[in-house]
Amino acid sequence: MNFYEDLLNALEEQHVRYLVVGGVAVILHGFVRATADLDLLVGLDPKNVDTFLALMKTKGYKPKAPVSLDDFKVAENRKKWKSEKGMIVFSLFHPERSQELIDIFTEETIPFEEAYKRRVMVPLGMTQISVVSTEDLIILKQKAGRPQDIQDIQALKDMKRYH
Repeated sequence: MNFYEDLLNALEEQHVRYLVVGGVAVILHGFVRATADLDLLVGLDPKNVDTFLALMKTKGYKPKAPVSLDDFKVAENRKKWKSEKGMIVFSLFHPERSQELIDIFTEETIPFEEAYKRRVMVPLGMTQISVVSTEDLIILKQKAGRPQDIQDIQALKDMKRYH
């Protein structure tokens, strides 16, 4: 998680509208478990995407797929990737830090604006980062439906019961 702190701080400094989702969000909500990648839901309006991609370029991230980072800007590309290749996330890596893998959702799996309003601000280093609410995280995990997601849902529901 520490190796994502610089990036998350930069997202806040650049006023990118994003939500930490996936395993890192589960951890930030208080359930300790292993995860390697950082999953982000990013507001897909053109201005926000431009700011996000400019930051990712500055930080040195590259797409895992054989496409340009700027290809993510085009909504038609994202739709085509999903329909033709089943691509739900656009994966980025850092050539100098192989442990850093970032998955950006190619579409709004839940309505972003509504989820953004319900987000939780979680302290990280010298700033606060945007994390999807527990309720929205459960919805995202239900949609994914993998065995790890089922375990995460149970853990999140158990934590809600005891808080």
